[in-house]
Amino acid sequence: MQTLILTGYVLMWPVIVAVVMYVIARGFFKDWAQARREGRDLI
Repeated sequence: MQTLILTGYVLMWPVIVAVVMYVIARGFFKDWAQARREGRDLI
């Protein structure tokens, strides 16, 4: 039982990182597309 809990804990972190990276990337590309439409620099 302890091995199963430890395995779940270890495998949980890549999922959390993937979700965070998805949210950051989605926001970046949304801002990038808007800046491109408006003809301005992203920075």
